Amino acid sequence: MAVEVQIDEERERLDILNAYKGLLRASKRFRKSKEDTKMIREAFNMAMEAHKGVRRKSGEPYIYHPIAVARICAEEMGLGTTAIVAALLHDTVEDTYITLQDIEDKFGLKVRMIIDGLTKIPEVFDDNVSLQAENFRKLILTISDDLRVAFIKIADRLHNMRTLGSVRLDKKLKICSETEFLYAPLAHRLGFNAIKQEFEDMIFEVKYPDAYKEIEQKIEKSKEVRNAFIRNFSDPIKSELNKTGFKYKVKARYKSISSIYKKLKNKNLTFDEIYDIFAIRIIVDAPLELEKSRCWRVYSIVTDFYQPNPDRLRDWISIPKTNGYESLHTTVMSPTGKWVEVQIRSVRMDEIAEKGYAAHWKYKENNAKKSNFDKWLGEIRDLLENPDENAVDFIDEFKLNLFNEEIYVFTPSGDLRVLPVGGTTLDFAFDIHTDIGMRCIGAKVNGKLMPLSHSLKSGDQVEIITSSKQRPKEDWLKFVVTARAKQRIKASLKEEEKKIASDGKETLQRKFKQIDVLFNSENVSVLEKFYHMHGATELYYQIAKGKIDLSKLRTIPVNNKHFILKKTPAPKITSSSLKNIITCVDNKKDTIVIGEDFKNVEYRLANCCSPIPGDDVFGFITATEGIKIHRVNCPNATALMSNYAYRVLKAKWQSQKLKAELTGIKITGIDDMGIVNRITNIISLELNVNMKSISFESNDGIFEGNIMLYVFDTEHLDKLITKFEQIEGVRSVVRV
Repeated sequence: MAVEVQIDEERERLDILNAYKGLLRASKRFRKSKEDTKMIREAFNMAMEAHKGVRRKSGEPYIYHPIAVARICAEEMGLGTTAIVAALLHDTVEDTYITLQDIEDKFGLKVRMIIDGLTKIPEVFDDNVSLQAENFRKLILTISDDLRVAFIKIADRLHNMRTLGSVRLDKKLKICSETEFLYAPLAHRLGFNAIKQEFEDMIFEVKYPDAYKEIEQKIEKSKEVRNAFIRNFSDPIKSELNKTGFKYKVKARYKSISSIYKKLKNKNLTFDEIYDIFAIRIIVDAPLELEKSRCWRVYSIVTDFYQPNPDRLRDWISIPKTNGYESLHTTVMSPTGKWVEVQIRSVRMDEIAEKGYAAHWKYKENNAKKSNFDKWLGEIRDLLENPDENAVDFIDEFKLNLFNEEIYVFTPSGDLRVLPVGGTTLDFAFDIHTDIGMRCIGAKVNGKLMPLSHSLKSGDQVEIITSSKQRPKEDWLKFVVTARAKQRIKASLKEEEKKIASDGKETLQRKFKQIDVLFNSENVSVLEKFYHMHGATELYYQIAKGKIDLSKLRTIPVNNKHFILKKTPAPKITSSSLKNIITCVDNKKDTIVIGEDFKNVEYRLANCCSPIPGDDVFGFITATEGIKIHRVNCPNATALMSNYAYRVLKAKWQSQKLKAELTGIKITGIDDMGIVNRITNIISLELNVNMKSISFESNDGIFEGNIMLYVFDTEHLDKLITKFEQIEGVRSVVRV
């Protein structure tokens, strides 16, 4: 029997007004006139009326969401009135009777354009189109016009992530995958470091709830000891800084739970072995012209007390990161024998580090110098020159521009260029100029001759060697990593293909004349089917390359100068075809129970992640192979859920009749006599587990073993891992 919830409308109305007043307080320093306040009030009234009676999944009035998004824009991003108005109205055109014309009439063209960029594309099913990718593309296309579209979209996503509590698990996973796929990297690239960190922690909590709780408890348990350590470490520095007369703040910055987990896994460390769970941040007030000297003065004071690690000095003041981040980082030895990271920056640098490009924008008004961020925007505009390609490919190209790690490379004259980690000599050539990239045949790196595919390192000095006879080649796409290089190479290859295709077209025209057939689109279309080509350009290209036997033309019947191709029956749609499966399943209601029949549709376990009973899983409808079952933390899960959510199905394991499934384990430890024997005894004798393969390698006294074996479920696997961990000399055991 349903219980009717009594709603206190007067209480709700007062709560909404309080939320609105909170927004006004948060935006106080950005409202320059009464006109700004009036504009925000009118936007609030319009949103309030448009969303009247609508509630979120949690049961609260929908209007709380746009107010919260607007507040994030003001409070956490430092955006002004136009962005706040657009944030309040961001869902009105998509979800209510309000039109873009209504918005323009009331608030002007700029607000209309921002809201148009924020409005999703209508849902139309097409098995060749990813709706999510198309929506991502629409968002990216607006970045070069007005960055506030991206800012508000990130704020919108941040509030949705913060309020995931009332959402079903499968929907949570979809939202988290989209966030991990695009919004977190985009937040990082736009300089919103705190938001990016919060995104990653919220994603981690949904995907790995047990690991999240375990690390959270360990951080809480060591809090008092850590705070005492920070006080003792900071006191002598503060005492010395007070003598300088500088205005400053000292605070502790804590590492995110997700990044602690990554470090534990990637470096096989224990929680106690991670020295940079926190960092000391010193923020000094200084005019622009004195920022650098004051930061180095603070560095000198810190290193007078504590010995620095020379390999851990990072000077991002002299060379800012591409997302505008500036800071001086050093790692010093504390009196207790622990390494401590110290970050030194000015107030301006700190604001840019926290509020990203929104703050950079503000300070840029007083600085005409072109920044790395402006260069990145230029690269995005270059990418947008070819927005007609497949949306998923377009997003993949764009994501190449969201790289996290950078290297710093120099030209022969000493100019600095920034590339992503893994950047090659050919990427460097394209970064200098497109023409230099196109004609590049090699490079001298630090005076030594290197091939185009050579991966560069920070500090390399590179001289590009060119030849007027060089032309871009298809295999270049296999090793370049920057979007700029990939795009330029693809464009050149396409242009070259068109030229070659033009020769092929002339050859075909002559052949048609010989056999007395009209050269028109109908006859060319017949040939495309006859030779199984995807289009006329491909047909002409293959003819020019000599890959098509034109003598077969005489085997095609001709009537009145037109080819006649016998019609072949259309292939039957199999039960594993994409369209057929999508029409017979409901991805919102249906759940695959692994081990039982599912609507006569074939499904199997995916090889990429080898799920076993007990794993959290989902089903994905493939184009030709039915449904594949993936783990929710599969390496491919993020891309599948974010780009093709309409092809994702809920799945769970059948509780009875457990069947052994293949999985992998990696073991590392100290190489000791008999350790391999002890491991194999546990597998074969103690737990009676069947192995498929086993391999061990030893290097400098450390061994690494990879074992593929059959287990019944995650409980069975956990028991096995616990047994391995109890062996003396074993340092880590992880599932692969």
